[in-house]
Amino acid sequence: MNTISAFSKSAIRPVIAGALALVVPSLALAPTMPAPAAAATDARLDQAVAALRAISTLRANFTQTDRNGQRVKGVLSLKQPGKIRFEYEKGVNLLIVGNGSSLTMIDYDVAQVQRWPIKNSPLGALLDPKRDVAQFGKVQPTSSPDVISVEVKDPNKPEYGVITLIFMKKAGAPGGMELVSWVALDSQNQRTTVRLSDHRYGVALPDSTFKWRDPRVTTRRPG
Repeated sequence: MNTISAFSKSAIRPVIAGALALVVPSLALAPTMPAPAAAATDARLDQAVAALRAISTLRANFTQTDRNGQRVKGVLSLKQPGKIRFEYEKGVNLLIVGNGSSLTMIDYDVAQVQRWPIKNSPLGALLDPKRDVAQFGKVQPTSSPDVISVEVKDPNKPEYGVITLIFMKKAGAPGGMELVSWVALDSQNQRTTVRLSDHRYGVALPDSTFKWRDPRVTTRRPG
């Protein structure tokens, strides 16, 4: 079976939402001023945010699982501030590239380009610096002190869905915590999971990594 025939492109939006949370961590996960009774919880949120802010460059493999259990793989490249690239495996002719102000999805099968300005993105309410976003990031209980789970949602915009970012303690990772996965639930309660592996920090990523070929000019597969 061709990979793309088993893969729902509708599952891409949760990837985009997660990418926005990843490239704008200071907004998406900004912690509240801690009340005394919640100091420990807020400290863990601080720790997760610090780990994301500490990344200069990152390259990792990812596995995306849609609501039907179908999986596709690819490579994530991240360069702060705000540059990100999801390159899917052969057979899935999609590319997602972020330049800090917007994310672009390029579908080479149908020669289509879609762009999401941050202010109009699925998590736009979380990423608008003019709004108080502190209330949208909340630490969830976990069974291990080495794991931090952060749920991000806007209770006033349920149509944006919910993103839960999972961090694990790792001494060699920036900030001592590593983002290992995120789980997205859309407004129809459909789940998409993205897992990261083989993290490589501080790798050389030229700006050309975040450029893309416009399929409306040519229809060849991206190189």
